[in-house]
Amino acid sequence: MIETTQPVLQAIAHRLATRQQDGSLRSLRVNGSFVDLSSNDYLGLARSSTLRSAIQQAVDQDSLFNGATGSRLLAGQTELADRVEVELADFYRSERALIFNSGYDANVGLLACLPQKGDTLLTDELIHASMIDGARLSYAARHRFRHNDLSDLEQQLQRATGQVFVAVESVYSMDGDFAPLPELCALCDRYGAALLVDEAHASGVYGPNGEGRVVALGLQDRVLARIHTFGKGMGVHGAAVIGSALLRDYLINFARSFIYTTALPPHSLLAIREAHRLVQRDSDIRHHLADRLHYFQTQVVAQLPATRWTDSQSPIQCLLVSGNDEARRVALAGQQAGLDLRAILSPTVPIGQERIRICLHAFNTTDELDRLRMVLQTALPH
Repeated sequence: MIETTQPVLQAIAHRLATRQQDGSLRSLRVNGSFVDLSSNDYLGLARSSTLRSAIQQAVDQDSLFNGATGSRLLAGQTELADRVEVELADFYRSERALIFNSGYDANVGLLACLPQKGDTLLTDELIHASMIDGARLSYAARHRFRHNDLSDLEQQLQRATGQVFVAVESVYSMDGDFAPLPELCALCDRYGAALLVDEAHASGVYGPNGEGRVVALGLQDRVLARIHTFGKGMGVHGAAVIGSALLRDYLINFARSFIYTTALPPHSLLAIREAHRLVQRDSDIRHHLADRLHYFQTQVVAQLPATRWTDSQSPIQCLLVSGNDEARRVALAGQQAGLDLRAILSPTVPIGQERIRICLHAFNTTDELDRLRMVLQTALPH
């Protein structure tokens, strides 16, 4: 057995060594006591004692199992899951919602089962890996269009066959920029295409109560499916596909990442419910986040050349630092100053577009952002 597996282990070691040599080897590390400038906890709900108390109170009031005990099509379906989905549909201004175990599961399940053989799936070139993986599992013809390029998309819509689907993110995770959702809706309406929008980085952050950019723009009736994830701005875990009752029934029958997995435990369902109730009650956290973003753009972004920044009006602010080694060096300078800066390296982003991905939060202070400005001014070459 050892002799049989030895060549495989050697091949694995060679691939890891190659990554180490080109500076792209990944590893895990604990955050420690650094100032958080890298997580997706935009509203601070993941660390909120108010949310923690609400979840605990909800758990204490219900006699719950520790786990779901099975998939929702077998033993894992509960009245609690149904009630939470009804609240989510109401919150996101849609007919129905279907909970998945994660945003990754939701995107893979949706894109793998919805477009069929003979159909066409058109994806923005910068969509998340979960959407890419779902698209790869689909039997539809898949084509990428240039990022946020409406002309390129229209040319591809003109050539598309079968049922046509367009997949985008409302806020892009690596650049922090927005999709032109009104224009995308207009194009999809014109060509009879169905629009799929991943709202992962908009959930909790945009909209009157945190419903996302689709609702903020009044487009909810023109988007076939929205994917909202709860491990970022909502501070908990899980995800939901938001859409019509017909779409929900379809996913229950065909989305393999929903059908063949143990459901979320009751505790997670209560956490999802309480997080959404909290963001509806407390609009101040979104205002705090907006204030921090304004301060950052006027006091940090404005102090460095504009060409160093991606075009972002979101809490995701990206400083372009070409080269894996150089990006690591700048991130290390921040860490030495007590700031949790993370370098985004190739191949996650294209070679030459390596960056420091700075995530702003409602709980960041102006003193912390001033410290960041000084670190960047010192670490970056003039």
